[in-house]
Amino acid sequence: MRNLIILGEKKRIPPYPHHKDYIYRSRMFFAANSFYSLFAINGFKYATQRWWLQRKHKFSIPYVLLIDPTSACNLKCIGCWAADYDRKSEISFEKLDEILTDAKKLGVHDISLTGGEPLMRKNDLLKLFKKHKKLTFTIFTNGTLIDEAFATEIEQLGNVTFLISIEGYREKTDFRRGNGTYDKVIAGMEILRLHQIAFGFSTCYHSNNYEEVSSDEFLDFLREKGAWFGWMINYMPIGKDADRSLCLNASQRKFVKDRIDTYTEKNQFTIVDFANNGHKAYGCVAAGDGFLHINANGDVEPCAFFHYSDVNINTMTLTQALSSPFLRHFRHRKLISENPFRPCPIMDVPEALLHITNYKGVKSTHINQNETAQELYEKTKPLADDWKPVAEDIYDKMSIKEKKKFNRFVKYLLFRG
Repeated sequence: MRNLIILGEKKRIPPYPHHKDYIYRSRMFFAANSFYSLFAINGFKYATQRWWLQRKHKFSIPYVLLIDPTSACNLKCIGCWAADYDRKSEISFEKLDEILTDAKKLGVHDISLTGGEPLMRKNDLLKLFKKHKKLTFTIFTNGTLIDEAFATEIEQLGNVTFLISIEGYREKTDFRRGNGTYDKVIAGMEILRLHQIAFGFSTCYHSNNYEEVSSDEFLDFLREKGAWFGWMINYMPIGKDADRSLCLNASQRKFVKDRIDTYTEKNQFTIVDFANNGHKAYGCVAAGDGFLHINANGDVEPCAFFHYSDVNINTMTLTQALSSPFLRHFRHRKLISENPFRPCPIMDVPEALLHITNYKGVKSTHINQNETAQELYEKTKPLADDWKPVAEDIYDKMSIKEKKKFNRFVKYLLFRG
């Protein structure tokens, strides 16, 4: 029987496609310590089926497909690249239905909805959740639009969970998200808890809140509110108007990493620290090896932060999109660093960002103000240079056994093509 420790108590995990099963498999994905542990993510049958389909189609099939159903949002957060998107962009219901149908055929089990604010399209989403009951859905949401009626429907479905954005206590959350947001977020969490819907938190940590959000006190607070897991995302200066003052320096990033590593081990609690958990995922998981992103304009991107593409889902099927020359090019150049603590081609090795995007047909997909790879490189290069010696020191302290394990696994990833 599968269990997770929640606030010191063992909680039984219902089978797929229950939303708690997604949380369990997320833990297994980011806790993988050998080739064989991958079977525990979805089971031996799924693992072998996925391997066979990848050989058949000659492309990697993502574990998780991230989709922006809309770029619209009821908030305007400081430093959010979606804030300068065209607020009218969205993928049609019919196209979303087609994507999900194709995803199931390819063996993709998990769909994450991002944005914009996905709950701006509640009615469409509920129809999709009901129709595609054999998929699990995770909604990255600001939490302000969760109400009793919506939670009641979600509880009855059982295949939907939430990652609720929160930036700290009231002062820090309202600083980025607007006055009154914190209280609405906590109210949304309480509604989900009362309906016994397991949810997680999504926290962007930056120079103004990194100490607060990585503290035991704050993380304990979120767990007591009902959170089963969490995502911690290092602030990235994506977009021409990004506030660079919010970027962390190397010592601040290391501070968060050490705190989160200690907390998760002590409490047996899953927190995905992006990109400080690159070693747990064996490097970058973009371009279909683990994750793939489709923005509200239909552009198929390697990940939600990598705003460059050569294909659009509105003109093709998901299978055709996964065959994208750019995605294949990206995967073949994914080993950007032999150091697993420098996994990201944006924040850690931006030289790779330039090489990867210098490819026929690739364009910026940042909808309103296109940002060239060179412009992004110039912003993240100093951050990467600052982080490099710290990452090298962490890697040097790994045991020889741990280093060999990582290198063997990288060869497996590259073999997938």
